[in-house]
Amino acid sequence: MYQTLERKLQLIIAEAILKLFDFNLNPDEIIIEIPREKAFGDYATNIAMRLAKDLRNKPLLIAQDLVSSLEKDSDTFFKIEIAGPGFINMFLNPELIVAVLPAVLKEAADFGKTNFGQNEKINLEYVSANPTGDLHPGHARGAAMGDAVARIMKKAGFDITREYYINDAGNQIENMTQSVYVRYLESFDIATKMPEDGYYGSDIIEIALELKALYGDKYLNQTDLSDIREFALKKQLKKLEADLSQFQVEFDVWSSESEIYQRGLVEKIVEKLNELNLTYQAEGALWLKTSEYGDDKDRVLIKNDGTYTYLTPDIAYHLDKFQRGFSRLVDFWGADHHGYIPRMKAALRALGYDESALSVDIIQMVRMIKDGEEFKLSKRSGKAISLRDLIDEVGVDAIRYFFVSRAADSQMDFDLDLALQQSNENPVYYAQYAHARMASILRQVVDFKPQEQFKLLKHQKELELLKGLNELPLVVNEAATHREPHKVCNYIQKIAALFHSFYGECKVLDDENPELTQERLGLVLATKITLANALNLIGVSAPDRM
Repeated sequence: MYQTLERKLQLIIAEAILKLFDFNLNPDEIIIEIPREKAFGDYATNIAMRLAKDLRNKPLLIAQDLVSSLEKDSDTFFKIEIAGPGFINMFLNPELIVAVLPAVLKEAADFGKTNFGQNEKINLEYVSANPTGDLHPGHARGAAMGDAVARIMKKAGFDITREYYINDAGNQIENMTQSVYVRYLESFDIATKMPEDGYYGSDIIEIALELKALYGDKYLNQTDLSDIREFALKKQLKKLEADLSQFQVEFDVWSSESEIYQRGLVEKIVEKLNELNLTYQAEGALWLKTSEYGDDKDRVLIKNDGTYTYLTPDIAYHLDKFQRGFSRLVDFWGADHHGYIPRMKAALRALGYDESALSVDIIQMVRMIKDGEEFKLSKRSGKAISLRDLIDEVGVDAIRYFFVSRAADSQMDFDLDLALQQSNENPVYYAQYAHARMASILRQVVDFKPQEQFKLLKHQKELELLKGLNELPLVVNEAATHREPHKVCNYIQKIAALFHSFYGECKVLDDENPELTQERLGLVLATKITLANALNLIGVSAPDRM
């Protein structure tokens, strides 16, 4: 597994500090940065200022001692300078920078993989849209975000399970069932009033007509709609699963709210909370003492009519996930669920779980923009744009890239016109074009075989590109830690820009210098591998031709 330049510098500096000052410092505490100005070196650190208090010495004197020691390592450092009050600017030996190239070629699709997560077992639950209609852009953003985070965290060494929670036991399912039945009756010219919160989409009509085609008038005088409910649910789930599959989003586990009830887990959690003296009766309802665990008020578990609130099966479901062996749970919820977070966290704390056991990432809504104007959507109106429509319009790659290119908790505009542009203004096109250009270069050399040693790559643009490739494992760890796939998007743009800059100044195919040509072809191949790996982390393809 490749060790980044930053990590090598952390270890070298930590060892020097131990020898010089008899001070054992965790290498992770040594900040290594890339200076904004190239004149300040390849990397810089403020460790001398960080140590001033511990060593009771001036940062400048600490920096001078460190530089005197580090300068002896000519295999690592070409030059070291002190700047300002104690910054250390490090100019690396080019051979050390070039060492990333054979590592990329050797690790190939595994390049960027780390053991940062130490195989920690984590459950990611995302999308979890009610199976009552088509997936809309908000669901699509949650799907893209959750799937990208799963890919990134797996790359960082976490043991990830991707889960979809089917909300198939609430009022919305009953409203959908009633809506299908109304459309079924209408197909026999029987006029019936839609439920107050009914569903008017064309998919409801299609399900009703299919029900009629298969069973005729069997359900005309039906009062028990359980068969229709099951029929409609299966149809909606099958379509939902197909749409997600087309969107390159797969799940390891599909959990069901109705199954949580059938297994008796809801009753068991109520019994457990009662036994722990975490509940009380008031106003004819059963309340949970969530205010004692960080919530702004207590919450109802069982209403005065004897039915459960949404919170009760949700607690049972989350407890079931912990009992399946996960050390941490990560949920991706829509913006309208923001206020639900404190009560769920409070419930888990009441059951003895740590604050960090559950993380909830809020997925903000998406504004759809076309011709410079927003067009509003309404799921129940039957006029909503669906994920399927979006895929047909702009394709999977553009949707996925745009949806993860900004932090999940920030609202975003999806510009359909920009997503379709074949220009550098479109970040997806810019990145994929860079990959296709690399593939085109490599196709021109039939007998190219990457060599194992690289001694001629010393041009500034070559070294800048190599330092960029070196960063992928760091980006993976950072994006995995904070569940921020937009950092991978930023990296993708950086690598594409570095490659275009390198290609503009360095002639790759040079008949007069075959040895340099071979080494630069190796650099092109390594960049192609790295860019493809980064694109795969967010579920975007890396085409060889465009």
